[in-house]
Amino acid sequence: MKIEIMLTVAAYLLGSVPTGLLLAKAAGVDIRSSGSGNIGATNVYRTLGRGVGVLTLVGDCLKGLVPVLAAKYFGMTDTWIAVIGLAAFLGHVYTVFLGFKGGKGVATALGVFLGISPLSVGGALLIFVAVVWKWRYISLGSITAAAAMPGFVAVADSRPELVIMTVVVAAFVILKHKENIKRLREGTENKFKA
Repeated sequence: MKIEIMLTVAAYLLGSVPTGLLLAKAAGVDIRSSGSGNIGATNVYRTLGRGVGVLTLVGDCLKGLVPVLAAKYFGMTDTWIAVIGLAAFLGHVYTVFLGFKGGKGVATALGVFLGISPLSVGGALLIFVAVVWKWRYISLGSITAAAAMPGFVAVADSRPELVIMTVVVAAFVILKHKENIKRLREGTENKFKA
């Protein structure tokens, strides 16, 4: 039990590392006062360009993937894998280093999902790409892919603990996009420009 608790705490702390904020600060920008003010990859991309945006995406994704892979490496149960994945995700969304304010969790959720069900990520990614290609809204693609993810995991893996964790993470991702949903309804949401 000791290693499981230690890894859960480590997952939360790793998830809490504000990748986008640190990379933007290295470029001389406080990302919290630029663009949408979000510390995630989309705002970093729009503010500082593709290179820093992609680095933020990869860093945030690894924050979710590494703890899940570590839990698997140590042969932990599905319950602990779910708890550790959720801890990493919540670390990003409610980072201890920024007064429990963080990003929307899409990239970190992607990392967690890659660790538990890569096949499901493939299905959700196809939905994301199709939605963004058709309507040009990253937020709509993220929301739609998050909503579809529990169904993919249920079909591909059907392990109850992991399905429940996926539902919780997807719900948080959608909830964190409430302002985007409002702007989508009003027709004021920013469109993606490659």
